[in-house]
Amino acid sequence: MRKITKLNAGWTFHNNFSSELVAQASPGETVRLPHNAVDLEMNYFDERCYQKEFGYQKILPWSEEFADREISLVFDGAMANSMVWLNGQEVAHHKDGYTPFEARLTGLLKHGDNLITVKIDGSENPEIPPFGGQIDYLTYAGIYRDVWLKLTDAVAIRHIKIETAHELSDAKSVSIVGVLGNPQGLLMAGQVQADLCDMGGAVLHSKAQELTGEHFRIDFDALSGLALWELEHPQLYRVVVRIQTTQGRDEISSRFGFRTAQFTPDGFRLNGKALKIRGLNRHQSYPYVGYAMGKRAQEKDADILKYELKCNLARTSHYPQSPYFLDRCDEIGLLVFEEIPGWQHIGGQAWQDESVENVRRMIERDWNHPSIVLWGVRINESQDSHDFYTRTNALAHALDSTRQTGGVRFLQNSELLEDVYTINDFANGAPTEFFEGQPVAPLRAPRHITGLDRDVPYFVTECNGHMYPTKRIDAEHRQSEHVTRHLQILDAAYANPNISGVLGWCMNDYNTHKDFGAGDRICHHGVMDILREPKFAAYAYTSQCEPDEQIVLEPVTYWARGEKDRCEVLPLIVLTNCDYVELKFGDFMAKRAEPDRTAYPHLPHAPVIIDSRHVNINDLGAWGMLWQDGVITGFIDGKPVAQVRLSGNPVPTTLEVKADDLELIANDKDATRIIIRALDQAGRLLPFLDDVVNIKLTGQARVLGPDVLLFRGGIAACWIETTGETGPIDVQVTTRRLGEKHLKLAAR
Repeated sequence: MRKITKLNAGWTFHNNFSSELVAQASPGETVRLPHNAVDLEMNYFDERCYQKEFGYQKILPWSEEFADREISLVFDGAMANSMVWLNGQEVAHHKDGYTPFEARLTGLLKHGDNLITVKIDGSENPEIPPFGGQIDYLTYAGIYRDVWLKLTDAVAIRHIKIETAHELSDAKSVSIVGVLGNPQGLLMAGQVQADLCDMGGAVLHSKAQELTGEHFRIDFDALSGLALWELEHPQLYRVVVRIQTTQGRDEISSRFGFRTAQFTPDGFRLNGKALKIRGLNRHQSYPYVGYAMGKRAQEKDADILKYELKCNLARTSHYPQSPYFLDRCDEIGLLVFEEIPGWQHIGGQAWQDESVENVRRMIERDWNHPSIVLWGVRINESQDSHDFYTRTNALAHALDSTRQTGGVRFLQNSELLEDVYTINDFANGAPTEFFEGQPVAPLRAPRHITGLDRDVPYFVTECNGHMYPTKRIDAEHRQSEHVTRHLQILDAAYANPNISGVLGWCMNDYNTHKDFGAGDRICHHGVMDILREPKFAAYAYTSQCEPDEQIVLEPVTYWARGEKDRCEVLPLIVLTNCDYVELKFGDFMAKRAEPDRTAYPHLPHAPVIIDSRHVNINDLGAWGMLWQDGVITGFIDGKPVAQVRLSGNPVPTTLEVKADDLELIANDKDATRIIIRALDQAGRLLPFLDDVVNIKLTGQARVLGPDVLLFRGGIAACWIETTGETGPIDVQVTTRRLGEKHLKLAAR
C-alpha cells in the first residue's frame, strides 16, 4: 500500500553549491522546509543575491520498509532549476519552479545512510519560463514547498482525473479517468474500485471493474441527491480509488465538486446563473521569506480574498500557486483563474517547449479543483504567437475538455485562439482614447479591444495597479483617487453584460526587481499593503457585499483639517452598503447623504459622497476655527446599524496586538501573522505616528525578519514561525509611547 510522509525536517543548507556535495555530506546550516535560500529585507535589497546555485543535503537511512517498494521523493515546488542526486547518481532534473516533480529512488538505496543532494539554481535562466526578459515580480530561490517520501507497490496509481456531467440535473454523472504507474514494465492483472464518498467518509456509491491495462475509466451515472458546488455552499465530495493487482495494492483519493462554469458573450455563468466576477490578482510571496510560506499562510490569503475583500475570483498571477491555496479556495467557494508562468517574454523553441510542458504540469496537478474555472495558456501580456499558442490551447483542451482557456494580453486586435478574450485594460478612469467618437473610460468597449464584429466571451483580468500605485501612508487625496479609480472600473464592469467581470491589480503590494515599482523593490499596486493590511481601496471591494453578510461603513479619511488639499475634509467618500449615512460634526445637526447613484449607477452598493450638497463647509469649521469630532452612522431600513467615530483630537491611546491564529502546529513549519496597530481614542489608526516596535518571543517560535519594527501608517506586522517543539509562545510587544502588551499563543 501507498505511504507518503513529509520529509521537511533535517536538511542541511549550503549557501554555495559545489560538485563535492554530490557525493559527500558536508556540514552546513540545518534547516526545515519550506525554505527560502536568501531572506531579503523588506525593501532596498539586491535581488541578484539569490540568483546563483545553492545546495541542500539530507541523509535518508535505510529502512526495511523500502525493500521491494517503489520509492521516490516528491518535490511540491523548488525554484527554479533543480537537480537531485542520490549517493552521487543523478535521479531528477526539473526546470519549472512552480509545479511538482518526482525523483525515483527505486533500486538505488543502500543499507545504511543514503545521501540526497539537491542543487537549486536561482539564476534567471533564459531557457526556462518565465525568464529571458524582464519580469515584474521576484522568483526567489530554494526548496520553498513541501517534500514527501512516497512508497508504493510496484504498480501504483499515477493520477486520477474526475470529470462531471449533467451537473444541473438530479441525475448527475461522474467519470474517474486513471493512469497507472508501472515503471518496471511488469506484467499485471487486477481490479480497480472507485468509491464516491461524502466529506465525512461515508460511501455513497461504489463500482469495481477489471483492469485491462495501465489506463482505466469508471463511470457513475444517474446519481441523485447530490448538491452543487456553489460560492455560498461549496459542497465537496471525495473519490477514493483502490487497485489490487498481481503486483500489490494502492489507494489514492481526490476531492471534487459538481458545478458548471461558462464564460459566454453575455457574461459568466456559474451553475447556469449569471455571476459578475469581482476579484483581484494574487502573488504568493511574503516579506522576508519570499515563497517559503506553508499551509496556514497560503490558506489565510484565500480567506482574505473571500471574507475580507469579498471577492468571488482570484487569478494566480503569473504562475501556478500553492496547492494549499487552491485547496482552501475549493473549501470556501472562491473561484480561480490559474495560468502558466511568464511575463511578456516569449523565448526560443526550447523555451516554448518547456512552456507547453508547463501547461501539462499545471493541468494534471490541478484538474480536480472545482474552484478553477479557467486555464491561462498564454504568457501574461505577451505578443501574439500563432504556432506557440495553438500548441498550448490544443494541449489544454486535450487534457481537460471541461474548462475553457484564456490568455491574458494587453493588445488590441489580438488573435483569439483561446475560448475567452482575457485582457488587461489600463484605461483606468482617464479618457485618453476615443471609440466611435466617445471617450473611453474607465473600461474600453469589448469590440473596440477585440477588433471583432461579434461579441465573444470577454474578461478584464487586470486594471488599475501600476497606473496609480498608492502606498497605505500616502496622502488622503491620493487615497481617495485610488478608491475612485477602483469604484469606476467596478461600476463599468457591472454596467456591461458582455464583460464577465474584472480583476483588480492587485490583492497586495509585492517585492519586485529594480526595474519596477517605487525604487524600493516594492510594487505598491495592491488594495492591501505587503503585510496584508487594507488600504482604503480594499473597501471598494468589501462594500459590494450584501449587508446580511457584513455591514460595511468605511470613511476614506484621516479626519484632519490640514491633511487634504485646501485644508478641507470634503468631499468625503464613505464606502458602505448601508441605505444612507448621517454625518455629525461636533454639536452641529447631523446631515444625511445617500449613495451616489448618479456617478455609480451600476454598482451593487454605490459609495456615499458627502460634499457641499449635504454640508456647508463652514459647518465643519472653516480654517482657523475649532476642529471637532465626527460621527458617521449607517442606516438600513431607517434604523442605525453601524457607526464610526472620528476624533478631532487624536492621541495615541491603544496598542492593539492580534494574531491571525493562536494555536500553531509544532511539528510542521507553521507560521502566523502578528499585527500591531496604534489606535486613537476612537479606535482609528494613527497614520502618521512615528515609533519603534520591539518584539520579543519566548517559547517555541521565532520572528521571520527583524524583531525591531517601525509603525507605518499606524501598523507594524510580522510573521512568527514554530521551531519544531511543543509549548507556549509569548509575544511581547513594546513601544515607547503606547507601552507594552503580551500575546499568548501555543505550539501543539
